[in-house]
Amino acid sequence: MKRIIFMFVLVLFAAGFAFAQASKGGTMYVAVKSAPLKSSPDAFASTRITLNYGDRVTILQISGKNAEVRSATTAAVVGWTALSNLSAKQIVSGNKNIASAREVALAGKGFNQEVENSYKSQGKLNYADVDKVETFSVNEADLKKFLEDGRLEMGN
Repeated sequence: MKRIIFMFVLVLFAAGFAFAQASKGGTMYVAVKSAPLKSSPDAFASTRITLNYGDRVTILQISGKNAEVRSATTAAVVGWTALSNLSAKQIVSGNKNIASAREVALAGKGFNQEVENSYKSQGKLNYADVDKVETFSVNEADLKKFLEDGRLEMGN
C-alpha cells in the first residue's frame, strides 16, 4: 500500500513539474506511451493524431490543465493534449548504451539512477501490479457514459 501511495505522489509531483515548465513557445516532449492530440481541450473532442513517447511539441497556448501544441513531426497538425502528458525533459533514445524496455518505462515515470538505488536499498521491487494496471484500456464512449450516468465532471 505504501508503494501505491508513493507512486501516486510521484506522479502528482511529475505532473506539477510539467505544469511549471510549460510556457507559450516552449518545447516539451511526450512523456507517456501515447497521447491523443484533440481538436479542442474537451476530453471527448475528436482525436486528430496520436503523439508517441518522446515526440517533440511546441506549446502554442495553455488553458487550464491542457496545452495546445504543434507536433514537430507533423507540423501541419495542431491540437490539444493534457499537460500531464508532457515533460520539459527531452526524451532521448537510440544512444550507444542500449536501455532495456523496463529501464525506458521507469525513466518515463520519472525514475533515475538515484531513485532506483533508493528503492533497491529498501528491499525487493515488484512492479507486476503497476504493469497490469497499465494494460487496462477503456474506450472514450464507455468512459463518457460512465461519467454521465454518475453525474460526474467530464474531466476537463
